[in-house]
Amino acid sequence: MPAASRLTIAILAAGVALAAPAAAEAGYPERPVRILVSFPPGGSSDLVARLLAEELSSNLGQQFVVENKPGAAGTVAATELKNADNDGYTLMLSNLTPFSVAPTRFPDTPYDPVADFSHIAYLGAVHLGMFASPELGTADMASFVEKAKAEPGTIDYGSSGVGSWGHVFAVAFENTADVELSHIPYKGSGPMRLDFRADVIPVMFDAVPQNLPNVEEGNAIPLAVSSPERLDILPDTPTFTELGYDIVAENWLGISGPAGIDAEIVDTLQGALAKALKSDDIAKQFDTWGIVRSDMSSEEFTDYVAASAKTWEPLVKQASK
Repeated sequence: MPAASRLTIAILAAGVALAAPAAAEAGYPERPVRILVSFPPGGSSDLVARLLAEELSSNLGQQFVVENKPGAAGTVAATELKNADNDGYTLMLSNLTPFSVAPTRFPDTPYDPVADFSHIAYLGAVHLGMFASPELGTADMASFVEKAKAEPGTIDYGSSGVGSWGHVFAVAFENTADVELSHIPYKGSGPMRLDFRADVIPVMFDAVPQNLPNVEEGNAIPLAVSSPERLDILPDTPTFTELGYDIVAENWLGISGPAGIDAEIVDTLQGALAKALKSDDIAKQFDTWGIVRSDMSSEEFTDYVAASAKTWEPLVKQASK
């Protein structure tokens, strides 16, 4: 099998034409604002959205309400966002899967990940971990690969859904390590982690932060992480690249809206988000969760989304075979 190429996200300098903006509303926001989340409650995206919603409600004096809209690798939420009024009252915690993975995984995806949205603010990135149950009897990657090669197709692994970043990354790992695993897709990370704890599945590819309790309690063995360098929150866990598997991935998180949101509303949201991200509560929680921050303008974030989609395209096609 062909080896998966190393994932690198490069910021591209390219202009993006957006739809004509709606008229700016004086005193925005004047009523509650919805934040769509493309996964069920309990996942990393949901937790980040709820934390931000609380801070934004405090900063802007109106309720920011999280609405979970799972399904179809995040395209349910993203499609609803695309079709919403561009008045700033419907936003989304945008992330890798619906914007960088789904458009290639599902050719009939009814939106363009760049042109159909206003990408307002980049929040940070979470990295993926490969976790094994102690019951599997593989204490490290070497013993896991040895077992997988000896028993091809018999080891089940979970992901948060078909076409999710965990699924795509797992296929890249299979190809790079020359092993065959059996994919069990879930409707979100929360249900997957419950089954992992119950020993229904022995392996999962999932965001690192929400699995720290499992690791600390001895219920999960982190075999490797997808970051370029070791993570501070799992300093003893090697990266895939350290182990000879040239694959790196991050699940970026941001705030996006429908195309054409008025520039004044975008500025208001950017200012409120910047303040929220500097708060002690969020800064501490992001550090605890291992979310790596980086400052970007709206234009830079838009270019980042475009670059991310291009980077993941060949790997998604590989996972779809």
